[in-house]
Amino acid sequence: MERELGVSLPRDYKRIVTGYAPVQVNVHLFLRRPSAERWNLGQWMKETVTAFTRSNLTDAQCPGFPEGPLFGGPDGLVPLASTDRGECLFGVADAPSGDRRLLACNGDEQDFHEYRMPFSEWLYRYFSGESMFGPGSAVFYPGPILFESLPMATSTPLTTWYGPER
Repeated sequence: MERELGVSLPRDYKRIVTGYAPVQVNVHLFLRRPSAERWNLGQWMKETVTAFTRSNLTDAQCPGFPEGPLFGGPDGLVPLASTDRGECLFGVADAPSGDRRLLACNGDEQDFHEYRMPFSEWLYRYFSGESMFGPGSAVFYPGPILFESLPMATSTPLTTWYGPER
């Protein structure tokens, strides 16, 4: 999938997706899987890149992209996760250094917010109730993390389970 899309995904992201996806976590956050018939990560990435490329984001503030955000490919923003609230998390590898960073946007705003941390740390902070899609975006559910499987095929039933206490 990475070769087909011309991107390299963060190692910790791939481990989490392989271990848990496709899943909806704590009601809002979606993680997709490359091999799923439904909730297919590669297909969703392509559709998201196309949608964001077509949107009018010429005035968007996007750290590292002075001319406005670039989506897809090895130098652009690659979608990693989304929520049912219209938020989207992107990964990007800086060409000169190869360092990775995360950029998040809220569906109601054009601006992108930068998080210089691995995906696993971003996810931990999201579950801890920090604002990880920009200011005022925090969502915290007390108790253990709730996982809801997203059926990989139309015939697969939905299952739920709880993770560790936070």
